Parts: sequence; structure tokens; C-alpha cells
Amino acid sequence: MSQSLHPMLNIAIKAARAAGAIINRASLDLEQLKINHKGPNDFVTEVDQAAEEVIIDTLLQAYPNHAILAEESGRSRGAKDSEFVWIIDPLDGTTNFIHGFPVYCVSIALAHRGQVQQAVVYDPTRNDLFYASKGRGAYLNDRRIRVSRRTRLSDALVGTGFPFRRGDNFKRYMKMFEEVTQACAGVRRPGAAALDLCYVAAGYYDGFFETGLNPWDIAAGSLMITEAGGLIGNFTGESDYLYQREVVAGNAKVYAQLVTILAPYTRVIKADEAGADGVATESGDTTPEQALAASLGAEAPAADAKPKRGPVRIKRQPTAEE
Repeated sequence: MSQSLHPMLNIAIKAARAAGAIINRASLDLEQLKINHKGPNDFVTEVDQAAEEVIIDTLLQAYPNHAILAEESGRSRGAKDSEFVWIIDPLDGTTNFIHGFPVYCVSIALAHRGQVQQAVVYDPTRNDLFYASKGRGAYLNDRRIRVSRRTRLSDALVGTGFPFRRGDNFKRYMKMFEEVTQACAGVRRPGAAALDLCYVAAGYYDGFFETGLNPWDIAAGSLMITEAGGLIGNFTGESDYLYQREVVAGNAKVYAQLVTILAPYTRVIKADEAGADGVATESGDTTPEQALAASLGAEAPAADAKPKRGPVRIKRQPTAEE
């Protein structure tokens, strides 16, 4: 690479490429597995676990005192009290992978005191490497990327993801989908959120929204977007999104218009809502992990409830050039 990268970013890139090699080798056996019609989910689980293991091994070899938050193994490895936390999704887009649909990736982010500082998203099918360091811009391979310049939502291409887990409120999502679809030029759903966010950073999409995502789905992509000059937040336009299971992103103009549409559908968990379960901290706030746990157990609003539009705050985040 032509530029000098942060040492921690270099290690993350090494780990992502190692995981990508495992995934690419495994993808060569998918046709045989389909013919057998036996254990494709188990096979993919083995790939997830093998990819995650090589990522964690690579990271902890270089930084043994860092913490780990990974999709498959959670916090079972790494230090428990470190201010540095690696947030890992070894294979985002598992369903695509099982079916041989070539849209999936490896996602690795490093957060320090809750703020993402380094990020890598690697697409092994295209050998595309997205990476970013806080304050130093976002890149695709060796090329600097920026969000799009479109100003009207009516001209925008918007990415999304459909709810697919048991208990997800699909009717609520369809109301959002209907409003956004009627307001924009087109909506796409490839099925790998980490790549979707990178596509916003690269200007392929003008915006993106989804519910039900976990931190490992969005941590790396979130830094790509802010370093590419875009905005990312929850449905009310605030920066509390990583553990809240709702996210909207885009260039500044499109982001603001999407937030106006999506704000009535927010399910952000507030400290006072979590307090009844003993989740609130002494300061009245929740930790990120507690907010995630609370939102997972939160009761969804009635599907036929009519959302009320309220005031919307758009918080602008500084770009790498400021």
C-alpha cells in the first residue's frame, strides 16, 4: 500500500486477509454441499468459527491485553477490562455465502473507550479492501473514497436489510420500507450490512437504513462513513447507534431526509426505560452492552400503531479533513 498505515490497522488487515483466505477456500466446496443437502449450516458455522479464530489469534498475538467482542465467541477471549475492544464479524452475509451469492465480507473494528478508531472490511470475492483510521480518511484498496454528492432523496439510491430473525417486527419494517421506497430513486438489499455501509462511504449508495443489527455488523462500516464525509446515527439522528439495533447513514443531505422519515419508527432504549430491570447505572445512563441487552428484550410497538412525527435533531460529525 502506498500510504503509511497505523500499526493496529495493519494487524487488522493481516487478520482480515487471513480470514478471507479461509472463506475463499471453503466457498469452493459449496456446490458439493448443496448436492448432498446435508449440513450446509454446520459447514458454514465451521467456516465462521475458523475465520473468527484466525482473526482473534492474529490480533491477540500482536495485542494480548486487548479485549474481544466477536459474533461467534462473544467476549470469551481477550482481556476483560481493556479500554481497547476489537469488534469482529468473521463472515457478514452468511446466507449469501451458503447459497454461493458472492456478497459477503470480513469486518473488523477497534474501539477505544467506545469510539471506533480503526476499521477494516474485506470482500474476499472481489479482493476489495476497505479501511480507515480515525482522522485519516477512508480508502478502498489504495484509493481515497468519499460519500456521494446527491442532495435530493428523490434521486438517491438507498441500501437496506430485511428483518429475518424470529420476533422481528416485519410489519413495522414494511411501513418504513414503503415510505423510503416512495421517496427515493431505488432501494437495494444485497444482504451484508458491513459492505452496505462501505458502499455508502464509497458513494455507491447515497443512504442506508436497517434495524436489528449488532455492533459487529456496523462498527467498521460506521468509521468508513464518517471518514468519507458522511453521517451515521440512530433513527432520530443521534450518535447512539452502535448498540441500539437501528442505524441510518448517508451523505449529509440524504441522511437528514432519511432521518425525517425514520424518526417516528425509532426504538432507542433510554436509561429510564431500562431502569426497571436494574440496567441503569448509578449515573442514570446505560452501558453499551446493557443497552443492547435491553433492546433485544424490548417489546416492539403494535404493528398497526400510527407513528407520530416529532422533532428531529441532526448531529453533524466532524470529517477527517476538519
